[in-house]
Amino acid sequence: MGVVGWAWAVSAVLSAAPAAPQVVSPLVKVRPDATPKGAGQARLSAARGECEATQVVLPKGVTRVTMKPLALKGPGAPLTVDAWREAYLDVKTPSNGQGQAGPWPDALVPLSAPANPRHPTVVYVEVCVPAKQAPGTYSGSLSASADGKELPEVPFSVEVQPFELPATSSLPNSFGISLYSIAKGHGLAADSPEAKSLLRAYGKALLEHRVSAHGMGMDPPGVKYQDGRAVVDWTAYDAEMAPFLDGSLLPSGARFTTSDVRDSKKASTDAEKTAYYRAFQKHFEDKGWPAQLFFYAKDEPKPEDVPLVKAQSKRVRDAGGGIPVLVTSPLDAALQGSADILTPTLNCFYPREGPQTCRTVANTASVRTRLPPRTKVWWYQSCNSHGCTGGTPPDAKLDQAYSDWASYMVDHPAPLNRAMGVLAYASGVDGELYFDTVFAYNTKKDVWTDLFEFGGNGDGTLFYPGTPAKLGGSEHQPVVSLRLKHIRDGLEDYEYLRLLTQLGDGAFARTAAKRLAKSGYEISRDPGEWEAVRREVTARLVKQWASEQAKGSGRRTSGGTP
Repeated sequence: MGVVGWAWAVSAVLSAAPAAPQVVSPLVKVRPDATPKGAGQARLSAARGECEATQVVLPKGVTRVTMKPLALKGPGAPLTVDAWREAYLDVKTPSNGQGQAGPWPDALVPLSAPANPRHPTVVYVEVCVPAKQAPGTYSGSLSASADGKELPEVPFSVEVQPFELPATSSLPNSFGISLYSIAKGHGLAADSPEAKSLLRAYGKALLEHRVSAHGMGMDPPGVKYQDGRAVVDWTAYDAEMAPFLDGSLLPSGARFTTSDVRDSKKASTDAEKTAYYRAFQKHFEDKGWPAQLFFYAKDEPKPEDVPLVKAQSKRVRDAGGGIPVLVTSPLDAALQGSADILTPTLNCFYPREGPQTCRTVANTASVRTRLPPRTKVWWYQSCNSHGCTGGTPPDAKLDQAYSDWASYMVDHPAPLNRAMGVLAYASGVDGELYFDTVFAYNTKKDVWTDLFEFGGNGDGTLFYPGTPAKLGGSEHQPVVSLRLKHIRDGLEDYEYLRLLTQLGDGAFARTAAKRLAKSGYEISRDPGEWEAVRREVTARLVKQWASEQAKGSGRRTSGGTP
């Protein structure tokens, strides 16, 4: 359950600006009009294979922050600490009635980047624990200076737990990204080596946050047809995608959980299209890539698109049935049987009083009863989670219908940004889709000052273009958002609950999940509650893990298979 630290000593409310650094839960968004009072030390807990973080609030009015390198010492190799300064987005139109205009923290920029002294000075501090790290307590002191003045040191410790999270997300997911949008956002030619290198950096950033991507370079591999077969040149495709699919990109061995079929315009007949899909499927099999290959059919099909979706589905299935067809739609009799991965929006799963924001509302179990047995059920967020126009609707009931949902918007509380992992566990969905992570790059606006799209601040954009002009230096780089950190933490929440269930304590895991999110719109916003639940789940996991290890040791001692 991600970065809530667990900074066990944190969680704050209002007070005067602190004279010394204050440690604050990452589930508090520090805004100019409310300086949180936190703790004088950071105490985090993390599983092996997990990243945990906290926020350090420094005195106001600072233009330059420096921090001495910190390695936490303990029973194993030292743990390195990374830090970024939080940059603010000035929201002009709230995403809905629960949003608010004004500065909101979101972009995580290098400490060396130019700062705005009118905004709070908040440093996001993160520790990522290798999977084989020795459990135990690791500690040190965080030393920072503000505009050249040394600040009091912050004691910093991490309790590394004995249990381990998998490097690759257990919940399949697919978030969109595009080389062409990235190139435009950075002012580069899409076919330049620099843009292609930057695409890899963006994809790597997603993978580091347990997120898989569709789109990527966008261009399909070259193909020609011989005797009814598709002869595909995989050279460029493999150079781009193999590191994400074979686990070689990160030291952890993390891989994309999914990958999309890139349709080719060179296929002019149904038979050629089917042959091309068959070649795609065979290539993944030959490579031994475990990622789920899928075909993304017409997005959010209208009634007039139904024949197209049915034709797409038939062509893909004629390739042998190894590539599921993903359709973004609520339950719809007209599309019955066309989807192998049915993907409604989040609000289609939770009945709610007032104006309806989905034409067919049914929980996951009910959806499954109305689908063929092997069909998977995913979900995704859209403007149905915050309203598609922005601002507070004049109709209070309509505003309520679009409020309180799990949300990836900048001007919504951090627990709403993070809740999808807990909800995925509790609901039993099979995966998550998100349409884009760099959508605003492809517009004419300055992404650093305006992320308002589809009625929300940040809808479809989870990065900022880190250009030399913006950050200084000479290198282009992706700048991740606080929201992407919260999404990562939500996926780690999912892993905690899933692991606890695997170890035989599913009833406790389900109760814990319900304490945080009773439904898609009944989500605790109290950082203290999230932290308390994490502590309790961690304690149960430690106990169950120790019991499982003892059983395994007993089996080995008696000569059985562990």
